[in-house]
Amino acid sequence: MKRNSRRSRVDRVTPFEEERSRHPAPGLRPPGLQPSMPVKKRSTIIVLGVDPGTLVTGYGVVARKDSHLRLLACGTIRNPSGQSMALRLRTIYAELTSVIEKYHPDEFAIESAFYGKNAQSALKLGHARGVSILAAVEHEIPTSEYSPREVKKAVVGTGNASKEQVQFMIKTLLGLSNGKMLLDTSDALAIAICHLHRLITPTARHKDWKSFVEAHPERVKS
Repeated sequence: MKRNSRRSRVDRVTPFEEERSRHPAPGLRPPGLQPSMPVKKRSTIIVLGVDPGTLVTGYGVVARKDSHLRLLACGTIRNPSGQSMALRLRTIYAELTSVIEKYHPDEFAIESAFYGKNAQSALKLGHARGVSILAAVEHEIPTSEYSPREVKKAVVGTGNASKEQVQFMIKTLLGLSNGKMLLDTSDALAIAICHLHRLITPTARHKDWKSFVEAHPERVKS
């Protein structure tokens, strides 16, 4: 098989131009993964949200202090379609590691696997999710997963919201101008904000199977 000799081109990790900021590194964590510190004991919480994909991975770093949200950085990690899967995964891991080491997030949130895609697409998504989670785990950052429906409901108020509606709400919540933003980026920011919301107001347990199905229809096989 003829190998693609073209070098990969990947967008460098850059903060969103209108809200660029730096945040000092928190104290070192004890060895091993630790459970999340109660929100009331942390003055500022920084969350890295990731919308995984082997061709385009969106990321967003959001800080919350009291009830105020602030964007620290966001963007996309891109891979050429002709590049090998191994090299794509290495790029995703390396770029997310760079973001983690620069902004030192306290929490990591990522979109969970969901039904509805073909087997090949699900497999590729799983690869991207795996290396993304690995980058967080190796830096001892607590990780959480949310379904697309959970994220939309937390940000927009309905699990059936469109990606455009999610992006509109993200810009509103973060006080951003109506400039151009890729949907992969706004989805990642939505995941981060969803996690911040859940840290403040944890999800109530479902009292029965019916309530679970109503809340998470994407998890029930037709």
